[in-house]
Amino acid sequence: MATWQCVKQCGACCHLDPGDRPDLDQYLSDDELALYLSMVGVDGWCVNFDHETRECQIYPNRPRFCRVEAGVFHDLYGIEPEELNDFAIDCCHQQIEGVYGDRSLEQLRFDRAIGL
Repeated sequence: MATWQCVKQCGACCHLDPGDRPDLDQYLSDDELALYLSMVGVDGWCVNFDHETRECQIYPNRPRFCRVEAGVFHDLYGIEPEELNDFAIDCCHQQIEGVYGDRSLEQLRFDRAIGL
């Protein structure tokens, strides 16, 4: 069985282009939405994403909406804790494919890491 995990130096989730996420206002509070939008750089990437190291520069202090945790996903998306693993895997597959492509090194690394 595949088990979700974040794969270092992927960063697909750091591509925050609001055009790719038109329903942000449906699951983020007004304050969270304002914070999210303030984090989007002109290129659509999070201003806290270091493109050289491919890592988040504020990872320990990242906002709630950047965290893959049962409570956060339940609050934001209504996902029950027992559904989180499969939901997070699906989210990562979609995001990685959208940012890098379905045959990208990032997709292959993610699949290997989660046991697919």
